[in-house]
Amino acid sequence: MPDPGLSPLPAHPPAAAARLGADVLAAALAGPAAQAPAPAAAPRWIPGGPSGLGTTALSLARPAAVPEAPPAPVPAPDALPAPAGPPSAAPSAAEGRPIPGLYFHPVPDPDPVRVGEVSRRIKDWAVDEVQLYPDEWEGQFDGFHVGRYMVACHPDAPTVDHLMLATRLMVAENAVDDCYCEDHGGSPIGLGGRLLMAHTALDPLHTTPEYAPAWAESLGSDAPRRAYRSAMEYFVRAASPSQADRFRHDMARLHMGYLAEAAWAETDHVPEVWEYLAMRQFNNFRPCPTITDSVGGYELPADLHARPEMQRVIALAGNATTIVNDLYSYTKELSSPGVHLNLPVVLAEREKLSERDAYLKAIEVHNDLMHAFEAAAADVAAAFPAPTVLRFLKGVAAWVDGNHYWHQTNTFRYSLPDFW
Repeated sequence: MPDPGLSPLPAHPPAAAARLGADVLAAALAGPAAQAPAPAAAPRWIPGGPSGLGTTALSLARPAAVPEAPPAPVPAPDALPAPAGPPSAAPSAAEGRPIPGLYFHPVPDPDPVRVGEVSRRIKDWAVDEVQLYPDEWEGQFDGFHVGRYMVACHPDAPTVDHLMLATRLMVAENAVDDCYCEDHGGSPIGLGGRLLMAHTALDPLHTTPEYAPAWAESLGSDAPRRAYRSAMEYFVRAASPSQADRFRHDMARLHMGYLAEAAWAETDHVPEVWEYLAMRQFNNFRPCPTITDSVGGYELPADLHARPEMQRVIALAGNATTIVNDLYSYTKELSSPGVHLNLPVVLAEREKLSERDAYLKAIEVHNDLMHAFEAAAADVAAAFPAPTVLRFLKGVAAWVDGNHYWHQTNTFRYSLPDFW
């Protein structure tokens, strides 16, 4: 589809957004008489999508997994799509093959016009604005295909400007992971201090006039901090204060997960499976789907986002998508120096399984998380049938699907083990 252009980002959502959240909560908590009628049976997937001017061709409902099937009609906002069929490869996926037995939903290839523009802009930002990487890393940066990743994950972003909010943050997060934790100079030793200083680029330090200049100067002292600071400045200008604080909170969760994994590395500890999954609930993709409304140009009110039911949906989405990363990056990590913890490795060690059986069991764990995510999302959709809630749920689901698409098609980074 043609790019809609580089229209200005909308102003912060009005106070009416907060009232909407309070109104929906009040109706839901008052009992059945005050709620909109619930469907006879909880839907297996999430209803509806945005409506109104400019959204006629936009549907975030997951398509049935039938190769070359015609596009489904756009559902009405209160429609309940039928469950998707058995998962299969995306009909038009550019390359790569999905993991056999993995439960996922295929998506069409992202719009190449948007992919090209996002890819161009993010490289300009990385090279010219934040000096993110030396020349010898250029091939790895290009091979990450972040433009394709973000366009696939955010199909309802109204403009490329909105897509860039997520793209800068994604690249900055990966720079911190690579340079502080992983294979571009990272180390578990001293990680806590480095992460804390980097986090102040997201969550500013409030200190005395005497010491503030030294902190401000430190934000430009290395590439990860420069990237965090710049990406967050763009995000804060476009998002509401509540959305920005939500993102900071989820980034603190991410950094805590990094520290747990680093502590295990320092002591050569292989965690129990449940411990590993607990770590992965923090060291995961959660900051990405949690900003789906910011990238979509609207706001899920804070009181609705904070509901435990919604937090469960977001946590399960992050958990499932992170196990996707464990599975697709398995051979890449095995070929890297040192021991890399991932779910198959932990299962093999703790449950005394062969490499193949551990990998296949990890697929089962992922599938269980996906089914739990879909059931939780359907429950929230039925309990809080407000358009903003439904759109947010569909945005999170689109992120889950786009994340799998990127892993499947990124053959520059990933290849599958020979277990079938």
